[in-house]
Amino acid sequence: MQARVVVFPVKGRAWCVAVPRASAAASAAADGAVPPPPPLPTLRDLWRGIASGGRTAPEKAEAVVDFFADKMNRVWIGFGSAPEGSVKSRIHSFGLKLLSRVRPSEVLLKSVTKDVSSLEIVHPASINSRLVRRRLRHIAVRGASVHKKFLYGSVCMLPVTSVFMVLPLPNIPFFWVLFRAYSHWRALQGSERLQLLVSDCSDQWKVLEKEINSAKEGNPSENAQCSPCKLRPSKKLDVFLERRNMDEALDCDTISSICQEYNLDKVDVLKYRDLP
Repeated sequence: MQARVVVFPVKGRAWCVAVPRASAAASAAADGAVPPPPPLPTLRDLWRGIASGGRTAPEKAEAVVDFFADKMNRVWIGFGSAPEGSVKSRIHSFGLKLLSRVRPSEVLLKSVTKDVSSLEIVHPASINSRLVRRRLRHIAVRGASVHKKFLYGSVCMLPVTSVFMVLPLPNIPFFWVLFRAYSHWRALQGSERLQLLVSDCSDQWKVLEKEINSAKEGNPSENAQCSPCKLRPSKKLDVFLERRNMDEALDCDTISSICQEYNLDKVDVLKYRDLP
């Protein structure tokens, strides 16, 4: 699977690295046609998937994590649809405030899943492609260090927050720490994947080629010995940025135009601009 990121400066040395939203989901939401949710998996389905042969231990562990993450996501959606003013609705509003404080780089890393085998990077034509690749490599290396540290911290906090289970109220601290542990784990996986994608070392490319070949049941890859990172200089981005000085931040109108052109989330772009 190929992923696409859009890279451009938003304020001084601060750059935005955003992933376009899914066009199919965006068009469905615009037409008001929401696809029906997939059937709810059961513990029996999970056990069948784990007991079936052909899966390694990490794959089985990932299946268990994804199962409970899906359960948490469905509960969270149920809280959002609760009547206004109820306890569930207040918990959902409080959770949204906490989620708004998540750094946009974490959202980027979580979007780089293990299924991504190539990366298309759109950047202004006036910026050197090597500088763009170096910036993404820095995000990946720093993300691996940061999210590994916070993952261990969140896991250590789980036994502490589980004490509140004795209270006759929803254990919000426990589920929040559990969710953050899952998010940091996903971001850690994404940072490791991003390091492979933006590496300029052919030895790293062989890791991706081996995965592609195994997915194709041993057939040779058509892109062997080719970089999985495709840099696409864009003159359109230069047009949006030509009236901006290096030390000035992009105004909201320019950000809105860029988000509309490349189908980006404006909230995430504004987070990059307003970071301290």
